[in-house]
Amino acid sequence: MAGALRRNSQKRGEETVSPAADRAVQVRGLTKVFGTGVARVTALGGIDLDVTRGEFVAVMGASGSGKSTLLHLIGGLDVPTGGSVHVGGEDLSKLDDDRLTQLRRRRIGFIFQAYNLLDVLTAEENVALPLIIDGVAEREAQERSLRALELVDITDRRQHVPGELSGGEQQRVAIARALVTNPLLLLADEPTGNLDSAASDQVMTLLRSLADERRQTILMVTHNASHAAMADRLLRLCDGRIVEQQTLPQRRSFGKVLEDLEAW
Repeated sequence: MAGALRRNSQKRGEETVSPAADRAVQVRGLTKVFGTGVARVTALGGIDLDVTRGEFVAVMGASGSGKSTLLHLIGGLDVPTGGSVHVGGEDLSKLDDDRLTQLRRRRIGFIFQAYNLLDVLTAEENVALPLIIDGVAEREAQERSLRALELVDITDRRQHVPGELSGGEQQRVAIARALVTNPLLLLADEPTGNLDSAASDQVMTLLRSLADERRQTILMVTHNASHAAMADRLLRLCDGRIVEQQTLPQRRSFGKVLEDLEAW
């Protein structure tokens, strides 16, 4: 894209770059290779990336460009072939399995396209589950679950199981579950992929408000240009590399941002 800017960690509308201590994510030389020999595929070919605390970053690119692989490595769901990932100053490669599990559970919230709610649990119980697994007392877990559901405006459906909820409602419950541990980082992989346009817009408005009002750090993969335009910064991946980036200052109109994105 013409006028694409070099990577920076500016919050929308700010004039100064945050210091290293304010980074939520730092990625250096990140590579991921699958297979060997003639079946060898390089999914990521050396990614450098900083994400500032409170920043909302959208990642775009064609299928197979490495978007989901990048999220999985940052979230500690897979192991890189080379390079490093730091989340909140923690080098994931230095953590044993127990500490990595604890970091994922307490510092990273995951939002998936398929919601991944347990069918036999109510919305409130699904949201409380990460806390229960982490040893939080049941009463405290229930109170925190209710607060998270209030945050996404779905407390009136808290006693319903997933099968009684619409797709948009299920995704809001999933977002509440991701928020209940007060994570440093939200990783969202195509969070609107299974939703109709109205529900998608509601979810994106919610994510934008979390970034604005709570300074929630969000890294989101999406194919939707209008949703990507709601982020603070955009990355485009191609063949496992970041090939274009753009920061979206507040002064730019949404229509102009969308027009530029659709030209990518």
